[in-house]
Amino acid sequence: MSTVMITGASSGIGKALSLHYDQLGWQVLACGRNKDRLADLALSGTSIQTLAFDMTDKHQVQATSSDLASLDLLIFNAGDCQYINNVIDFDADSFESVIQTNLISVAYGLKAWLKHVKKGGRVVLVSSSAELLALPRAEAYGASKAALSYLGESLSIDLAKHDIHVSIVRPGFVSTPLTAKNDFPMPMQITSEQAAIKIAKGIATGKSHIDFPFSFTCMMKILACLPFALWRKLAIRM
Repeated sequence: MSTVMITGASSGIGKALSLHYDQLGWQVLACGRNKDRLADLALSGTSIQTLAFDMTDKHQVQATSSDLASLDLLIFNAGDCQYINNVIDFDADSFESVIQTNLISVAYGLKAWLKHVKKGGRVVLVSSSAELLALPRAEAYGASKAALSYLGESLSIDLAKHDIHVSIVRPGFVSTPLTAKNDFPMPMQITSEQAAIKIAKGIATGKSHIDFPFSFTCMMKILACLPFALWRKLAIRM
């Protein structure tokens, strides 16, 4: 039986991925901070085991490593989004928190778990299409996801000699408890279940970048090709 470890599994995309891989017959290690939600998740599947810990605490993350079996797939999905609403009174605490959750915690996980990934296995980093284009109020979130994508691409080079593959997921708007807080239109939004299917399909076909929905991420890539001065003028009006 193949084994997948998924962080941020108590809700949203992580929960949907856990249920999806369970239905495919995988052994699922679902990780998160919320013990109650994880307990409910475990009851929803036949092959779901749960691990409750804080990804931003490197000692808690490292403690999970000792009893960990071999992994065929390691998915870093846990994340946070906080906006910089007053750029003059720059919220350094929120910036630090987002970088810690979305980027530094991944380093903790790599330290603890990468050695458990089998040859021929895969590491997946759930980034965001926001990393493709500078967006208003996204100084923290965008920077964290851009750095995460760079981390993934660099890892893909260095892990090749170890026969470990890397995929970077760059979704558009997905309906999750996190996006439910947004106070702006979210075009082409899809469900967590739809996102999980697209991610799993991209992983199965060995894609290095898994971008969806196609129309939305294509639009983001086209806008990213504009001279920045032109995009800046457009973004200021948003």
